Amino acid sequence: MIEKHVDDWKPKINRVIESKVAEFKLLGYGDVSADRVWNCLLSKVWRKNKVMKLHEVVEDVLHLSGHQYMTFIAMETYQSDDLMASIAAVTER
Repeated sequence: MIEKHVDDWKPKINRVIESKVAEFKLLGYGDVSADRVWNCLLSKVWRKNKVMKLHEVVEDVLHLSGHQYMTFIAMETYQSDDLMASIAAVTER
């Protein structure tokens, strides 16, 4: 089997990612997008090893849990809010 960087596999697994988006929407998660799911996988699941076989990438997408996704979104929101608060604090002086 061929191993590639996960970004190289992304165009081939677009339907799998969209399937995961649809699953999260059915479970009631609000603002879900393919890009957010992909970024979650990159930062949470593949943070150490980004060179994989196609079937491993597909498996990771299908096994991404709602808990992992929501943790990623919460941290993303927290970091974004923290950055905005820092910018506001600097500009108010």
